[in-house]
Amino acid sequence: MSHFAFPPPIHPPGADDLRAEVRQFLAEELASRPASQRIKSWSGYDADFSRKLGQRGWIGMTWPKEYGGRERSALERYIVLEELLAAGAPVAAHWIADRQSGPLLLKEGTEEQKRHLLPRIAAGECFFCIGMSEPDSGSDLAAVRTRAVRTQDGWRVNGTKLWTTYAHKSHYMILYCRTSGVDDRHGGTSQFLVDLTLPGITIRPIADLSGERHFNEVVFEDAPLPASALLGTEGNGWNQVMGELAYERSGPERFLSTFVLLVELIRALGTDPSDQALAVLGRLCSHLAVLRRLSRSVAGLLQEGANPALQAALVKDLGAVVEQEIPELARQLVATEPMLGSDDIFQAVQGYAILNAPAFSLRGGTREILRGIIARGLGLR
Repeated sequence: MSHFAFPPPIHPPGADDLRAEVRQFLAEELASRPASQRIKSWSGYDADFSRKLGQRGWIGMTWPKEYGGRERSALERYIVLEELLAAGAPVAAHWIADRQSGPLLLKEGTEEQKRHLLPRIAAGECFFCIGMSEPDSGSDLAAVRTRAVRTQDGWRVNGTKLWTTYAHKSHYMILYCRTSGVDDRHGGTSQFLVDLTLPGITIRPIADLSGERHFNEVVFEDAPLPASALLGTEGNGWNQVMGELAYERSGPERFLSTFVLLVELIRALGTDPSDQALAVLGRLCSHLAVLRRLSRSVAGLLQEGANPALQAALVKDLGAVVEQEIPELARQLVATEPMLGSDDIFQAVQGYAILNAPAFSLRGGTREILRGIIARGLGLR
C-alpha cells in the first residue's frame, strides 16, 4: 500500500514579527467591519483593500523580485493568509491570482506573460478567475467539453464554464479546455490565458442561496484568442491543472471559512458555558489545530518544490467536514433563529454560514472526487 506523509514545516525567521504586523494592520483596517460582513471573507470583494495588501508586499510574497514579488517563504505567505481569513478580511478580489494563477504563470508562463501580469497581480491591481468547472461535469475535469480550435491567428473557443467566482470583476481567466480529440480523457487538454474583454465572451451572474452574485456562467461563442494566449505546453493541460489544484486545495481557507462564526459562538455562549458546549468547543478547536498542522505541512512541501497533490486533497476534504459542522453545532448550542440581515450579529453570521456551508464540499473539488484521488494515492483503487 502506498502512503504519504506530512513532515513538520520549519518555522521561518521573523515569522512572529510578521504575524504581529499583519494583526495590527487588520485591527485598524477592519475596526468598523462587523462580523456579519467578516463572515463573507471568501466572497468579500474589496479592490482597495487588495491594493493596500499589495503595497505592503503581501500579495505574490514568494515570487521573485523581478516579477514584483518579495522572495519570502511559503510559510510566511501562509501566516498572512491565515491572519486575513481568521480576521474575516475581504480577500476575494486578489486571492485567486495570488493563490494559484500567479504561481501557475510563474511555472508555466512565457517570459512575456510573466513580466506583463505578475507585477500587476503583486500590486493588487490585476484579478483572475478560474475556468475549470462546466455544466454536466462539475469536478470531473476529465469530462471537460469546452474546446479551443487552431486558427490562422491563434485559437477559437466555444463552450461554457460554470460557478466562475467573480468572473464579472476579473481581468483574466485561466481557461482549461480541450485542444484535440484524443480518446484519453486526461489527454488533449490545454490551458489558456484569457483576457475577459475579448469579443465572444458573455458573463452571466448566478445568485447563490444567500442571494449574493459572485458566481457566474461564462459562455464562449467563437471567442478569438491570440496564439500568445496558450499557457504552458499544448496538450499538457491535465498535468498543469493538477499542479494548480495543489495550490487551491492546501491553504487555511479550507478550514477557516466559518471561523468567524466559531468566534461569535464562543461570545454568544458567554462566560459560563454548559459542559456540552465546552465538549463541543474543545473538539472543534482540536480539529482545527490538527488541520492547521496538516495545512502548514503542505505549505512547507510547496516551499521545497514538491507537488503535494494528495496531501492537499486530504486537507481540503477534512477541512470541508469541519467547516460544515460548525454552523450545525452552533445551531444546536444557541437557541436562536439564523437570519440573514438580522440586527443580531450572531443570527446574521449563523444565517450566512448555514446557507453557504453546502458549497464547502463542492468548491475546489467535490468530496467524492477528492476521496477517489486519496484512495488512488493510497493504492486502494
